[in-house]
Amino acid sequence: MADQHIASAFDRDLEAIQARIMKMGGLVEDAIRKSAQSLEARDEEMADEVRRGDKAIDGLEELINEETARLIALRAPTAIDLRVVLSVLKISGNLERIADYAKNIAKRTGVLAQMSPVNDSAAALRRMAREVELMLKNALDAYIQRDAELADDVILRDREVDQMYNALFREFLTFMMEDPRNISACMHLHFIAKNIERMGDHATSIAEQVVYLVRGERPDDTRPKADMTSVTPIAE
Repeated sequence: MADQHIASAFDRDLEAIQARIMKMGGLVEDAIRKSAQSLEARDEEMADEVRRGDKAIDGLEELINEETARLIALRAPTAIDLRVVLSVLKISGNLERIADYAKNIAKRTGVLAQMSPVNDSAAALRRMAREVELMLKNALDAYIQRDAELADDVILRDREVDQMYNALFREFLTFMMEDPRNISACMHLHFIAKNIERMGDHATSIAEQVVYLVRGERPDDTRPKADMTSVTPIAE
């Protein structure tokens, strides 16, 4: 009976932590969407909302870290349960980094709002961000449902985001060569594109964590990457 009680308490505590993960994930999805929308609409007020919201996301990550450490100390999880608990820390860390990239995008909205638009680049970036937002949603759904197949799909879709980034990178180079007045705006836009591409990498990392949880082994490290620009990742 004592063992059953401990197991039941562990499950309750873990469910509470996972609920926080999903809340954090929802806030991060919202940050991705609003950062891209504010860029396209040149909405500085919405961009400010994204920057302010980052504090709540950081606070949730700290709370998850504290509760996870307490769970390990009090419940002494088995090896299998410990793997689940540690996955929470990795997922919350990935979510926090995605939110940071969204905040970085929002910081540039005000600057770009003072410059002439460069073709339909902002709309293209919004479409790229939308794909990453869907990847993140699917990765979190896969985590809650322990759905390795859905996680596999997210991992494969990272290549599409890389290809979108490559296309934008080439466009920005073309715009800069055609008119030197585009250089400053295109540098900002490239920074944003790289941030979105890195968001996709972190969503993929969450999906890879799901595969490890379900199958007990990590995905093949040779998963295809399509970022062929060989550019220093200035968004790091």
